[in-house]
Amino acid sequence: MLGATRYSEFRRASRVRERSLFVAVPAPSELELQARWFAGDFGRQFRSVAGDAIEIVQFGVWNREAGPDFTEAVVRSNGGAPIRGAIEFDLTDRSWESHGHATNEAFDGAVLHVFVQSGGSAFFTRTRTNRNVPQVRVDLAALNGLTPVGLPLARAGRCQAPLQGLSEERIVSVLTAAAQFRLQRKAARLRRIMESHGRDAALFQELAAALGYKRNKLPFTLLAQRVSLAVLRAAPREAESLLFGVAGFLSAPDLAAYRSDTRAYVRELWDTWWRRHDEMGRLILPLALWKFSGARPLNHPQRRLCALSLLAADWRGFVRSFVGYDFRKTRQFLLGLTHPFWNFHYTLRAAPAATAMALIGESRVRDIIANVLLPLAEAEGHDGWSDYAKLSAPLSNRRVETAATRLFAQDDRRKRFTKSIAFQQGLLQVYEDFCLQDNSDCAQCPFPEQMQTWK
Repeated sequence: MLGATRYSEFRRASRVRERSLFVAVPAPSELELQARWFAGDFGRQFRSVAGDAIEIVQFGVWNREAGPDFTEAVVRSNGGAPIRGAIEFDLTDRSWESHGHATNEAFDGAVLHVFVQSGGSAFFTRTRTNRNVPQVRVDLAALNGLTPVGLPLARAGRCQAPLQGLSEERIVSVLTAAAQFRLQRKAARLRRIMESHGRDAALFQELAAALGYKRNKLPFTLLAQRVSLAVLRAAPREAESLLFGVAGFLSAPDLAAYRSDTRAYVRELWDTWWRRHDEMGRLILPLALWKFSGARPLNHPQRRLCALSLLAADWRGFVRSFVGYDFRKTRQFLLGLTHPFWNFHYTLRAAPAATAMALIGESRVRDIIANVLLPLAEAEGHDGWSDYAKLSAPLSNRRVETAATRLFAQDDRRKRFTKSIAFQQGLLQVYEDFCLQDNSDCAQCPFPEQMQTWK
C-alpha cells in the first residue's frame, strides 16, 4: 500500500526539528511492560549495554511464581548458538541488585536482564557464581499506540483552519494513508506475536484485548497469557470457571453475597474453579487491575469474559468461520454467542434484565473484524485493505470524536470523515502521531504546514 508508505514518511518528517516539540508518554506499569515484552512489542533484535547483538529466539514462558519473570526463553548473542535460560524484566538496571537477584539461586540460569531506566553508571550484573548476565535496555518509544491517560477534553486545533481550505479529496487521501499505515502496523504486531507464540495463541490474545475495550485491555491480555488457549481447549467445559477464577472474580466463596437466582450459577463456577485453585491460584490477577466504572453495563468485563470463554470452548468453530477471510460467517458466529445467565445479567451481582442482551453486539463485532481479523488477513499475505475500507462505523467513541474536533471543529464535512471504520482509524492515527505528541498547545505542531505539502 503506497499510501501507508507515504504516511510513514510524512509522520517521520514531523520528528525532524531543531528542538524537541514532543513529550514522552507517561511510563506504563511494570506489569503492562512485561505484557508488551511478552507480546513482542519491543521487537526481537537488541543491542546490549556492552554492545553485543542480542536476538530473542523464543520469549519463553511467563513465570508467575518466585524467580525470573520469563523461563525457558532462548536468546542468541552476536549470531552465536542459541542459549536457553530465563529472562528478568525490571524497571531499572539496579533492580537486579536491589531485588536480590544476584544472590538468589532461582536466577542462576538467567541469560538476559531487560530494563527500562538506567542509573547512569555501568555495573556488573552477576549471578551467585559471578557469571555475567547480559543487559538490554528497551526504549518506550517502541511502543506505538500507547496513549496517556487523563487527557483534557478536546478543543479545535490550529490545523482546523487550514484543513477547511483543503479539498475533500486531499483530506481523504491523508486519512486513507494513515488508516493503511495503522492496518499494516497492527498486522506487523500480530505477525510478531504469531512468530513467538503461534497463530492460535496470538489470535486469542488479540481477541481478549478487543473484548477488554480501552479500559480493560491490559487485564484481558494478561488473562489470555496466563490461562492459555491450549489450557482452555484441553478442558472446554472448565473454560468459563478458569477464566473467572484467574480473573479474580471468584475470590468470595460465600454464596450469601449473591442474589438467590444467581447462586446456582456461581456455585457451579466455584466448584469447578476450586478443583484447579491449588494449581492455578498463583496466576490470579489483582482485582485492582480491573476498571468497572465509566463503561456501559453491556460492556462489563464479566460479560465479555463469558464471551471469551465461549470462543475458547468452540475455537475450531470460530476459526472455521473465517476460512478464506470471508467474515460474513464470523459476524453470524459472534452475534450468535449465547449464555443462559449472561444473556440476562450485567454482572454476577446484578438483578436480571427483563429482555435478553447480546454477549457481543454489532459494533464490537465490527471492531473485532477491523482490529483483529483484518490485520490477521494482512499479516498472512491477504489483501485486508479492500475489506477494511468497506466497513461502516455504526458508532463513534470519545477518542474518535476528540480527534475529529481537534482537526475539523464544526466543519460540515466532519461526519463524512467519521462514518467509516477506516476513516476513524486514520483520524486516530493522526491524532496519536501529532495531537498527542505536541507540547506547544498546537503552536509548533508541524501537521498544519505538512498538510499543505501532501499531494
